Amino acid sequence: MNAVLKRPAPAADAIVAQLEVQCALHTDCSDVHAVFAAEGDPGFVLLHTMGTPETYSRRHVPRSVFLPHRLITEERMAEWPAETLFVVYCSGPHCNAAEQAALALARLGRPVKIMLGGIMGWEFEGYAFDHGA
Repeated sequence: MNAVLKRPAPAADAIVAQLEVQCALHTDCSDVHAVFAAEGDPGFVLLHTMGTPETYSRRHVPRSVFLPHRLITEERMAEWPAETLFVVYCSGPHCNAAEQAALALARLGRPVKIMLGGIMGWEFEGYAFDHGA
């Protein structure tokens, strides 16, 4: 038997349950870009969750805030109202800083989504980056 057929597909209700959670947790670069292109209040804060101030200065998604996951604390997050939605991103699929940030925010009871693809996804879509602090 081939590797695809080795295990049967899950039942439809199991797929729906898992994907409902995944789709609620994730957003993507094109959705974030479209919201920012519409201008006005996006309804979320975009966090650049990895690297150093120097790497952030070299290249980051426009309108993002530099906040590495290691610096996410209750005291630091007090800058924003408790209901603020955070969208977190990192460098891409090879990096887990976005997941680390999402976990830290969730542990603080903060609403959070992960922007799939991170910087690599943003670049793949052809969107511009900001530079500087």
